[in-house]
Amino acid sequence: MPAVGAAPALLEVEDLHAYYGKSHILQGVSFRVGAGEIVSILGRNGVGRSTTLKAIMGDVPPRGRIRFKGQPIAGLKPYAVARRGLGYVPEERAIFPKLTVRQNLALGEKSGKRGGRWSYADIFRLFPRLEERIDTPGGVLSGGEQQMLTICRTLMGDPDLIMIDEPTEGLSPQMVARVAEMIGEIAARGVSVLLVEQKLTIALKLSQRLYVMGHGQVVFEGTPAALSANEAVRREWLEV
Repeated sequence: MPAVGAAPALLEVEDLHAYYGKSHILQGVSFRVGAGEIVSILGRNGVGRSTTLKAIMGDVPPRGRIRFKGQPIAGLKPYAVARRGLGYVPEERAIFPKLTVRQNLALGEKSGKRGGRWSYADIFRLFPRLEERIDTPGGVLSGGEQQMLTICRTLMGDPDLIMIDEPTEGLSPQMVARVAEMIGEIAARGVSVLLVEQKLTIALKLSQRLYVMGHGQVVFEGTPAALSANEAVRREWLEV
């Protein structure tokens, strides 16, 4: 049960399992993301954080219960999950390198839906550099610009919750700070965020709640203050 005063659950995951071949990657993962929350999933590489997002999105077959806006979505195709208002920014960015910034953004728009939270003007206000490079092929953008493009393309679909996998990986300190600022601005517009992040400082700064994973399971759930105070969890499950 959610704590008293907690935000209403937008995404609920219960006893989630996932496999790659015979390898049992997720072993009973449970968590929730409330409306308007930024929630981070932390842990070392290989513990199943990215697989968790892929299982929710339908890129990896899930076993368990996944509910989004009160409706079951486990086992749906990725396009069906996206249509229900769940956006996904994969770690590999997955832009279309030969298409321009404008064309990449257009691909993110949800057909037939008007009056969403995000217009082109909103996107360019968030990241003016994209407007400057609007007719530039995506493949010649810097890594940070490609990351921004991927996030902004997902926002064009007007998701109620956006899952972002390792958005700061390989970026310069300046771009890391810009990505963190952008995630905060996304949440301020009423979009919930489920963030997989390696950098503890970023997660502690942005999140209302955090989950730490180890060996395919959740080993800690709590607030940034609680995790900051729990040296044992940080040493065993987060420190390299």
